[in-house]
Amino acid sequence: MLKREIELIVLSDIHLGTYGCQADQLLSYLKSVEPKSLVLNGDIIDIWNFSKSYFPKSHMQVLRQILKMIEKGTTTYYITGNHDEALRKYSGLKIGHLRLEDKIILDLDGQKTWIFHGDIFDSTTKGWAKILAKLGGKGYDILIWINRLINDVLTYFGKDKISLSKKVKNSVKKAVKWVSNFESIAAELAIDQNLIQ
Repeated sequence: MLKREIELIVLSDIHLGTYGCQADQLLSYLKSVEPKSLVLNGDIIDIWNFSKSYFPKSHMQVLRQILKMIEKGTTTYYITGNHDEALRKYSGLKIGHLRLEDKIILDLDGQKTWIFHGDIFDSTTKGWAKILAKLGGKGYDILIWINRLINDVLTYFGKDKISLSKKVKNSVKKAVKWVSNFESIAAELAIDQNLIQ
């Protein structure tokens, strides 16, 4: 198979080990390209929701394909995300063409480009919200599984597929944003009224 040569590929939020992962499609893509550099920008393996009972062959094949790329000389950066944050204690590790980092700065077309996962800006991944996010991740996996069953039935009857997870995720993000905005407005009002300093 003739592979397309590419300077850089950036992949993020693959969530290997979860029901929502699109490993088959990703594997087809990875087999069709030959990148000089590969950035795995967080949440590649979903450690939060990892289960010994669910890691399909296609998920392992994605990892094997990435390892083949590294073996052939593709410079690969694994940037930690919130779902694989357990790897952060190994940040700075270099094994052959693989580097594990929390963030990187690359020179792309003469411009410095800062690449990081972005969870540092997400208040839903810190403190108590982190515990809720982990529980939400488990619920999200169950929702994906139920959604697949529903879509199989809808497809059988010639109806359009639906995405329950997208609807739930959007609702949760709106609620979190509303609470966050409320806290900011309340703090600003308290300062304006000299209630706090």
